[in-house]
Amino acid sequence: MHVLVIGATGSIGRHVVTQSLEAGHPTTALVRNADRARKILPEAAALAVGDGTDPAVLAAALESVDAVVFTHGSHGGPGEAERIDYGIVRDTLAATGRRPVRIALMTAIGVTVHDGAYNRSSQVHDWKRRSERLVRRSGNAYTIVRPAWFDYNEPDQHRLVFLQGDTRRTGSPADGAIARDQIARVLVESLTSRGAERKTLELIAETGPAQDDLEPLFAALEADPEGAFDGARDPDTLPLAYEPAQVADELDAITRS
Repeated sequence: MHVLVIGATGSIGRHVVTQSLEAGHPTTALVRNADRARKILPEAAALAVGDGTDPAVLAAALESVDAVVFTHGSHGGPGEAERIDYGIVRDTLAATGRRPVRIALMTAIGVTVHDGAYNRSSQVHDWKRRSERLVRRSGNAYTIVRPAWFDYNEPDQHRLVFLQGDTRRTGSPADGAIARDQIARVLVESLTSRGAERKTLELIAETGPAQDDLEPLFAALEADPEGAFDGARDPDTLPLAYEPAQVADELDAITRS
């Protein structure tokens, strides 16, 4: 499986590139700076150089790709969430056209919380959730992973736990912890898991040893309903009727395609 990693030089993306190569997948990293990427990423990684917000760059990077792992994200500045968290996913899916690709999309635990101070100031949760909706409606096989707080793990927290319903809603590390390499493992292994298809999950780590096989965890999850906009068990906190006209049109267009 030829894998494209978007967000490849980020703190999680670089783990995804390494683990994808270790799993035997030819792997391309989409990067803005080739010199920096060569210092960070394994030599075996191919590089596609350019800005992920440029549709032409995305189209070129997607040639011959079988799967896409999204680990990109904005910092919540003015307009960034729409342009990066949502826009890159929208443009990537548009660039694939009718050619099916396997998708692994990383968003965030608490993405359905819309009335918190963080989302009110940045709209990051709103736009990440809209990117999830695009993926679900695209017709591609997918897994959506919502990791908890990075690197708050205790030394003995290696056991992965998959949750659904986005019920951890404090907006603090009390919602759970997960290491960056653990996130990468789940994203990469989802690409070849039948049990992970059409699944949306929150990811945390708890006390105990790491599992050798994640397939039982994927298989135990409830699949998102066919044709759904939201994940199985998600609360209805972003009604479709209140989506901006642009988003409604883009969801409709990707469904029709």
